[in-house]
Amino acid sequence: MAYPSDRKLNRLQQLPESVLVDAAWLERHGYSSSLRSQYVKRGWLHQPAPRVYRRASGQLSWQQAVTSLQSFMEYPLTVGGRTALEEQGYAHYLGERREVHLYGPHKAPGWLEALPLDITFRWHNSRRLFPDSPELAPASAPAENTGSLLPGGFMATAGTMQWPLRLSSRERAILELLDELPTHESFHQVDMLMEGLTNLSPRHLQPLLESCQSVKVKRLFFFFADRHRHAWLNGLNKEAVDFGSGKRLLVKGGKLDPTYLITVPGDLDGLS
Repeated sequence: MAYPSDRKLNRLQQLPESVLVDAAWLERHGYSSSLRSQYVKRGWLHQPAPRVYRRASGQLSWQQAVTSLQSFMEYPLTVGGRTALEEQGYAHYLGERREVHLYGPHKAPGWLEALPLDITFRWHNSRRLFPDSPELAPASAPAENTGSLLPGGFMATAGTMQWPLRLSSRERAILELLDELPTHESFHQVDMLMEGLTNLSPRHLQPLLESCQSVKVKRLFFFFADRHRHAWLNGLNKEAVDFGSGKRLLVKGGKLDPTYLITVPGDLDGLS
């Protein structure tokens, strides 16, 4: 027996099984609430959480959820900070934490937190650190040339998925992570991570440092970089970076771990 919605159902079958789409996306593509209910009832669509759908009923990963937001629903969200560094092989420096850090000018939809995942999503306003970041186009095709740098210090990686996952490059992610000190990250873990970042690119770092709006982040970056005497420091122009003026307290009402109270040359001696 044919149903009036057969053509729409056939079109829906072209959606990759791993992809999530929300009710708003389906409405825009002509799938009414009653039609969605019919598809769910017949097993053609599955609902892992209210107002979000997928064709498959198997296990769901956070990467699938975020890729769906980026590529299909066109949210300008990027995996950044700690999570971007973990995805690029630096998890052993940071320790295990079941959080996914998303950066963008707008929050992710509420259904993201309702998904049956054993992680927590944390949203950060990307415009606070980098107000001049370019608008992000959706990754609307399978990843082919992944791993290359995108404008604004972003990159795309396929990982184990067919569709690309957009995340911050190492250069951008370390600045995002430093912004989490001292409230959400420890000096010790960041210190170990910075020691391991031996091949950062000065060409990619320079514009990020110049556009970054946080004096704290820029001072901390050079504090740790000087501490570990990385060779790539020689390729950076400190004179072009605005470090602000005066001293900044990193720990209100307390003291910085004495391990990190070392002499920092020039404009960077405001860490106290």
